[in-house]
Amino acid sequence: MGPVLPVKTYRTVEEALGYVTDHPRPLALYYFDNDPARVRRILAESLSGGVTINDTIFHIAQDALPFGGVGSSGMGHYHGEEGFNTFSKRKGVFLQSRLSFVGLLRPPYGRVVERVLRFVLR
Repeated sequence: MGPVLPVKTYRTVEEALGYVTDHPRPLALYYFDNDPARVRRILAESLSGGVTINDTIFHIAQDALPFGGVGSSGMGHYHGEEGFNTFSKRKGVFLQSRLSFVGLLRPPYGRVVERVLRFVLR
């Protein structure tokens, strides 16, 4: 058994948006319409992993677009640079030089620190 593509009918855009916002966030939202204002509204008022306008399956085939869910439909992105970043771990590395004066800030303080303090506090 494969994935299921639910088809939800509606009478108004408000009804469709209400249905989408009242349910868990979908992995993908497929909307069919040629009215640019309604398309912009769907994009602005819905939240999903991804959106495809006037198509379905080709969404996942776009390697440059990040693909992934939001909330319970999934986390992170797959494909392209976004996918690389999702499955990579950046590691911060700080390398202290051997010629460091940080040791002067830690006790026990010796003669050098005493001399520096006397010089600074004159």
